[in-house]
Amino acid sequence: MKTVLFACIHNAGRSQMAAAWLNKLANGVRARGISAGTEPGSRVHPEVLEAMKEVGVDLSGAKPVLLTRELAAGASLLVTMGCGESCPGVPGLEKADWPLQDPKGKDMETVRRIRDDIRDRVKALVAERGW
Repeated sequence: MKTVLFACIHNAGRSQMAAAWLNKLANGVRARGISAGTEPGSRVHPEVLEAMKEVGVDLSGAKPVLLTRELAAGASLLVTMGCGESCPGVPGLEKADWPLQDPKGKDMETVRRIRDDIRDRVKALVAERGW
């Protein structure tokens, strides 16, 4: 099984949505998504909880966690989302960067656009990798 680690700064928005989408869209025997942040927040942003709930994904139990080299080392792919140089590099770990707007404090229309962009990127990743 492949583990995809999605990383952003606070692990309270983009990376949480991406991991949830991967776990919803991929074959659970082939791949799973996890998420972390370089400076984890205290909770997932309320607007993210609401936007994901609208599409049947419950993130109410999700908690931001710290992105460590050890956590990254257990992954097959690291997808960064706006954490730039603060995201750790792990020798031999494939890395991709998705430049995505932070949904924190945005109006729901914007959060929905970000959510749907992430869904589309995850769908493409799942199809490309055969997960």
